Amino acid sequence: MTVAVAPSETVGVLPQSVRTDVLEDTYARLRDALGPLARVRVGSFAGAEQITGERLVRDAALREWLVDVAGRRMREAHGVEPRRDVAAMEVLHQYAFLATVAMSGPWFLEGRVPRIGPDGMGYDEATATLTVSPSRLTCLPDDPAAGLPGVRVVADEELLRAELRDAVAHHLGPVLDVFRPLLRRGPRAVWGLATDELTEGIWYLGRVTGQERRAVGEAGALLPGDTAPFVGAAGFRPFGGAGTAPDGAATRTRITCCLWYTVTPEKICATCPRRARA
Repeated sequence: MTVAVAPSETVGVLPQSVRTDVLEDTYARLRDALGPLARVRVGSFAGAEQITGERLVRDAALREWLVDVAGRRMREAHGVEPRRDVAAMEVLHQYAFLATVAMSGPWFLEGRVPRIGPDGMGYDEATATLTVSPSRLTCLPDDPAAGLPGVRVVADEELLRAELRDAVAHHLGPVLDVFRPLLRRGPRAVWGLATDELTEGIWYLGRVTGQERRAVGEAGALLPGDTAPFVGAAGFRPFGGAGTAPDGAATRTRITCCLWYTVTPEKICATCPRRARA
């Protein structure tokens, strides 16, 4: 992401059918869990300082500029001129993580799935503020929100997982498509990245809330490996088994490499697929 961007006509507006108090309740725990990583707020937003999925899709100049800024930051921090596809991967990685956790976070923490359209989420890096404007919530029958305006009820956990996968795919799909030329990657690679970011957002929340074991199980059930358009599985290695992290925590191998090894080859990510091929 980056700081100030050109003003936009894009405006996120909370649907009148979804009660603001329900959305605030849904996002309260996610706000606490993410802390300074992203200051989550529910509300309407004007797009002047906001990066949205809709803007990324329609504005090629914005995409190029974000890649320029990411490349400059990597160069200044590490003294290496990154390839352009590496800088583009960094931009997409950051956006996809925020977009997926904005939907997977309430699912993991509250059992509710917000559906956020491409113009329903904006990020302002200057203040690290993530503003969300879901068009609806989906929950289970025993949820206190069931039956309220703007809330859809599904019968069981698997249907709720299907709703989350569909919501994330709907939001990210167009963004992944427009980034492919910058990344010089095909559909499998970008949907593998979507699988990685969806998985790792849940994993991150599990760690920061002391629920890593549950997060690993939930991510595995959400992404077992046969849920197109997502490519691959969450793929965690068992706790305490061969291939776990040195401290005994769970680990996995990413499906799509983040390409940071090209910038800091001495610090290969613990989840890098290059390790599995070594």
